[in-house]
Amino acid sequence: MDKEQLEKVPSPCYVMEETLLRKNLSLIKQVKERAGVEIILAFKAFAMWKSFSIFREYIDYTTASSLYEARLAYEEFGSKAHTYSPAYTDADFPMIMACSSHITFNSLGQYQRFYPQVKACPESVSCGIRVNPEYSEVGVELYNPCAPGTRFGVTADQLPDVLPAGIEGFHCHCHCESSSYELERTLWHIEDKFGRWFPQIKWLNLGGGHLMTRKDYDTEHLISLLRKLKLRYPGLRVILEPGSAFTWQTGTLVATVVDIVVNKGIRTAILDVSFTCHMPDCLEMPYRPAVRGAEILSQEAAADISEEENVYRLGGNSCLSGDYMGSWRFPHSLRVGERIVFEDMIHYTMVKTNMFNGIRHPSIALLHKDGQLEIYRRFSYEDYKNRMC
Repeated sequence: MDKEQLEKVPSPCYVMEETLLRKNLSLIKQVKERAGVEIILAFKAFAMWKSFSIFREYIDYTTASSLYEARLAYEEFGSKAHTYSPAYTDADFPMIMACSSHITFNSLGQYQRFYPQVKACPESVSCGIRVNPEYSEVGVELYNPCAPGTRFGVTADQLPDVLPAGIEGFHCHCHCESSSYELERTLWHIEDKFGRWFPQIKWLNLGGGHLMTRKDYDTEHLISLLRKLKLRYPGLRVILEPGSAFTWQTGTLVATVVDIVVNKGIRTAILDVSFTCHMPDCLEMPYRPAVRGAEILSQEAAADISEEENVYRLGGNSCLSGDYMGSWRFPHSLRVGERIVFEDMIHYTMVKTNMFNGIRHPSIALLHKDGQLEIYRRFSYEDYKNRMC
């Protein structure tokens, strides 16, 4: 997105770029075809359904974590979902069956409770169980699904020698923005713990977190790993369901400086967006996003810089005291009305937004490959009001 296009973007606004999206989708399709596996889109990371027509040119299926996501797959993507939830309810399960081709259960108790409904269903649904290899290299516990005491999945010692009738697959999720080498080490543990049951199942879902569109990701190594896995278990259908990989570095969050305040020598540029409302992963993970044209500074470096330098915290416009991040060095002094562009804000960020404080929600737009900007959605007071009652 060049400067001229940027000026046409309403503020605040998430802008996904079709050219960048198609680049990621092309790579994912190549991995899928060369490795002979299925790669499906995880809605938990991206669910901007007005763009699904582009995705359908490259992939066929999606994965859901709830009834609403399963309905979105069926109604807007045009295919039934691979659905997993930590727990299903009696009220939701009939509709989940209607919208799903695959259903994974988190526990044997959930499987025993709901499988009779699946068995009685006139349409075929393939059932699986989530397994926990008790191994993950995810460093942040908030994102580690295999941390001690996790509520996710069945450990090997909990499975009988012969799987209960109707369990056709294993689902295992151990990664977060991980490399193929982490997958390789994870596979050692999965096969060691659960390989003896592989002859009894039809599919193995290796979950998400495979960041194959990141520049330093070794896709050749990934393809080799998956091919060898399929050679070891020729009857096993292998599925990956990355979220971030599909929309990694495909768009931005455009914001505007609305005020600049100074306290104890710290300059904060207050924006028309909020970290807690519009970029919650920045506070949860935590990480500082790249800002176009600015340099991220460490806390130590920021403390040593004189007041004359163009160093700013960026502050959100909610009433939460901690709704800020810092520090960035800009090439010039910021001014009220200036645009601030947060890079790589399409995956996970958009799906986690909220309307805390009644703050205006960013618009959503697609920059087409011909350079035309299409505004998918503008939010209003009515959107806030309808969510509160």
